[in-house]
Amino acid sequence: MARFELVMPKMGESIIEATILKWSKKVGDSIDAEESVLEIQTDKVDSEVPSPVGGILMQMLFKEGDVVPVGQAIAIIETEAASNGVTPAVSAPQVQAPVLEPVTAEVPYVPVNQPAVLHENVVSNGAGKFYSPLVLNIAREENISMTELEKIPGTGREGRVTKKDILEYVTSREQKTAEPVVQTPAAPVVVKTEVAAPVAEKPVSAPAPLNYGVQEKKFTHTGNFEIMEMDRMRKITAENMVYSKHISPHVTSFVEADVTNIVLWRNKVKTQFEKQYGEKLTFTPIFIMAIAKAIRELPMVNISVEGDKIIVKKDINIGVAAALPDDNLIVPVIKNADRLNIVGLAAAVNDLAGRARLRKLKPEELEGGTYTITNVGTFGNVMGTPIIMQPQVAILATGAIRKLPAVVETETGDVIAIRHKMFLSHSYDHRVVNGALGGRFIRKVADILEAWDLNTPI
Repeated sequence: MARFELVMPKMGESIIEATILKWSKKVGDSIDAEESVLEIQTDKVDSEVPSPVGGILMQMLFKEGDVVPVGQAIAIIETEAASNGVTPAVSAPQVQAPVLEPVTAEVPYVPVNQPAVLHENVVSNGAGKFYSPLVLNIAREENISMTELEKIPGTGREGRVTKKDILEYVTSREQKTAEPVVQTPAAPVVVKTEVAAPVAEKPVSAPAPLNYGVQEKKFTHTGNFEIMEMDRMRKITAENMVYSKHISPHVTSFVEADVTNIVLWRNKVKTQFEKQYGEKLTFTPIFIMAIAKAIRELPMVNISVEGDKIIVKKDINIGVAAALPDDNLIVPVIKNADRLNIVGLAAAVNDLAGRARLRKLKPEELEGGTYTITNVGTFGNVMGTPIIMQPQVAILATGAIRKLPAVVETETGDVIAIRHKMFLSHSYDHRVVNGALGGRFIRKVADILEAWDLNTPI
């Protein structure tokens, strides 16, 4: 008999940990190769973890609800393979073991004279403490030194500092009138006072849940009401949205577009399109095509910001917000959308939307987005003010298409006609996208839609 360690698989380039939702097997149960052993959840997607080998589950190293780092052993499986005294490899080809790789989404904050070590997108300070790139990015932006960062109480696993912890600390620090420790000349009494203050104000034993780094207010509720617990996805969405508003000064521009030609063209070809390609033709692929064309002309909306650096993305990867049956939201990504024709975009949109509703998306299908579109018109809304998906800097919302009376210029003069119109709403990060660029971009998208040729082939 031989022992095999089943490890927490790597579920995507930005995933560093996952939560165990449910064990599908119990200790002593036999397991076939490729059979599911447990279900896990990340901030991207739910997934099952299969066993690469057959055998008997001898030990579960974590319980349901535990948050486990990627690459950590989570179970011991005893296999039927003959043992020659050598323990088999920790992972099999089907489960990706942790490897050292560059951080592509965020650049870690490394204070002067305090080198950090990268491992699975978590940064160590050399003293056994680990910090995620997101926490280090916030620390860099708020001028928090590594020495000061080490004093922040962490509420995460093994005392790790979470995004909520550091945002709470930033808020409490701003409310103080005393100068920061890093600016104060070294004096024993002063240093002790400054180091102890954050600990006294924010004890580890009593963190405020989901207060997003601001002082939580208590309200008295009267009348008939019910208290419901947020599910995990809603908590993650809430944290991400508040973080986006915290980090990016949002501005929204609006344009009304005449999409009559698109409506008439789609009505004319949609039946033939479905027969010929086996795909339903919605408006979304057309909108994505227009956005991709506009990005090629105005690429500075296809960027991200890291500190004082602008990262210009060469790939055009469009995230498409999709509503789930439980009213939560997920954003699968169409990679290299500018290289797909209308048929390819329709197939991609239908496939991703369908599997999103069934919760069958792969982690890599939720990563790498450089720009996002959300369709508020699905719910009958005419416009909206969408919140940017970090680390992107812009997002476009498409409103409902409505028949409206409009003045139309003709060779014989102006006439009033019934036209199909819609509003486009473009929210952008005013740190790097000013009103001129943001306004030109949404106008460009509208111009592309309005210029649609009624004789466009499928």
